[in-house]
Parts: sequence; structure tokens; C-alpha cells
Amino acid sequence: MKTQIGVMGSAGGLITDDELALARRIGTRIAECDCIIVTGACPGLPHAAVLGAHDAGGASLGVSPAHSREEHVRVFESPLEPYSAIVFTGSGLMGREVHNIHSSDFVLFLGGRSGTLGEFAIAYDEGKLIGVLRHSGGISDQFEHIASLVHKETGAVILEDDDPERLVDACLERFQRGDRPSAMAFSDGKHRTDGVRG
Repeated sequence: MKTQIGVMGSAGGLITDDELALARRIGTRIAECDCIIVTGACPGLPHAAVLGAHDAGGASLGVSPAHSREEHVRVFESPLEPYSAIVFTGSGLMGREVHNIHSSDFVLFLGGRSGTLGEFAIAYDEGKLIGVLRHSGGISDQFEHIASLVHKETGAVILEDDDPERLVDACLERFQRGDRPSAMAFSDGKHRTDGVRG
């Protein structure tokens, strides 16, 4: 079974061409690593990542908040193409976030607004391996600080980098090792190597 890598980020709002290009690079690298990209089947940065994966011949799984294809397109104004498969959860935007995280072996964050913050909170609380693309817009640069405010050991690990390919590679290597140190491992600031924290 292939590794499923979640990509979460801004679906709307102000998104620059540079941020879209970073998202595409993440998707491309996921496909090059023969992994499946998982997103909320939404527009914006996650969609750009799916397009990057598709262009590189990769497979994609969308986790929709809608009950059906029709609702997905008409109500949520979200794309069907070029996904390999879409799960229609019928859970709405907030409910879909839980399915999104559960469907991902680990999760990468870039940009982000309130919905992305919700996904980060779920991933952190459930002890996921979390990758954060620094300087990608939105609130992603604040996630490590937010985690430090929680004062809760969940087993989550946060790796950070400002290079999309290096971030994917570092997270995939960490996941494949099965190495899951406690959240305390990144809270003291002593585990940074070449821009990667964890």
C-alpha cells in the first residue's frame, strides 16, 4: 500500500503565484516519491499541489465535504478533476477535516487560514507527523508557536523547511523510519538540522 500524504492549506483568499508554485512543487515531489496525495478536494493551494502531482503522473485522493459530485461542484465550488478518486463524506467543511487527517499517513501544511488551523489542531492532537512549509503565506509559519502554547504532549512531530522537495523528503524518511518521538522532542528548540525541525 502506498504512503498517503495529506496536503493542507489555503483554499481561498489572497494566494500569490509564488505560493501556488510552491504547492505545485510539493505535489510533484509527492508523485516522484510514488506516494498518493490527499487533500480536501478544494481549490487554492491544495488544488495546485494536486495539479503538480497529476502532471508528474501521480495518484490523488480528494476528501470532499459534499454528499455528491453535484453538491461538491455547485455548493462547495470545488473541482472534480484531475483527482484519481474522491470520497464524498457528506460531513461539511469542519467534519471533512477529521476524515482528511485520518486518511493521511502524515500531513504537510502550507499557507492556511482558519480551516487549515483546524486541520493542524486535529493532526497535532492525534500525534501525527506534521510538515510545515515555511514562508508559504497564511498562518503556517505560526504553527510551531501555536503548538508550544498548547503545553500538551501528543506524540506529534513537527518538521519545518522552506524548500518543498526537502520537506517532503524529510517527512517521508521520518515516516518510513517509524520514529515517533514525543512532542517534547521539538519543544525545546534543540533538534534543528539544515532548516528541518524535529
